[in-house]
Amino acid sequence: MPKTLSLDLVKTLTYLSIHLTVGFSVAYVLTGSAALAGGIALIEPVINAVAFFFHEQAWKRFQSRTISLKSYNNNPSYA
Repeated sequence: MPKTLSLDLVKTLTYLSIHLTVGFSVAYVLTGSAALAGGIALIEPVINAVAFFFHEQAWKRFQSRTISLKSYNNNPSYA
């Protein structure tokens, strides 16, 4: 495995552990229930991953429209 890939994987896993710990802690403080806090800590990252996918799709659409508009404005044959 390339060194950068393994470092990225380690960083991803450590970030995931921090994210789950913070999510569990906040949910536990708010609810007082370890079971409910555990469920929230596991479900929330999944929902965020789905939301991130759609966020990325929206940005790709925005960027392609911006590039198309710049091409249109910089091409004298459209005038």
